[in-house]
Amino acid sequence: MKKIAVLVTIALVAFSCSKDDGNNDDTNNQNSADQIRQIATDGTWRISYFFDTDEDETSNFNGYTFTFGENGIVTATNGSTTVTGDWSILDDNSNSSSDDDGNSSDDDDFNIFFPVPEDNDFEDLNDDWDVISVTANKIELTDVSGGNGGTDFLTFEKL
Repeated sequence: MKKIAVLVTIALVAFSCSKDDGNNDDTNNQNSADQIRQIATDGTWRISYFFDTDEDETSNFNGYTFTFGENGIVTATNGSTTVTGDWSILDDNSNSSSDDDGNSSDDDDFNIFFPVPEDNDFEDLNDDWDVISVTANKIELTDVSGGNGGTDFLTFEKL
C-alpha cells in the first residue's frame, strides 16, 4: 500500500509541475530588444573596436560619433562629414535563419545598414549583428560571415 501511495504522490508532483516557469521567452526577448533599443538611443557613441574577419579596422572610424535615433536612423558624424543609414533591433525568434553565432535562436539582432558603395568603410558595418552584451555604456556585437566563415566584432562605447 505504501508503494501505491508513493507512486501516486510522485505522479501528482510530476503532473503538477509545468515546463512553463511563468516566464514567456518571447516576452523576455522582446523586453531585451526594448532595453537594447532604449540604451542605444540614449546618447552618443563611438566605435571602440571593429575587427573585420582578420584585421583590426577600428581606426577607419576614428573621430566619428554615432547616434541611434528612435526613428530608426543611425547618423555617423566626423566634423563636417555625415553618413546616415538605418538601424533596428529585432528579436531573433522572429527569424531564426538570421542567427549568425550558431549558439542560440533567441538572440537579438542589431541591424545596421548604410547605403554606401562597397568600397566605403561604412559598408563593412552593414549586417545583422548578434548582441554579445549590452551595458549602459557599451554595446558588443558579433557576426559570423556566411561567405568566408570569418568572425567580425563591433563595439560601441558611449561618449
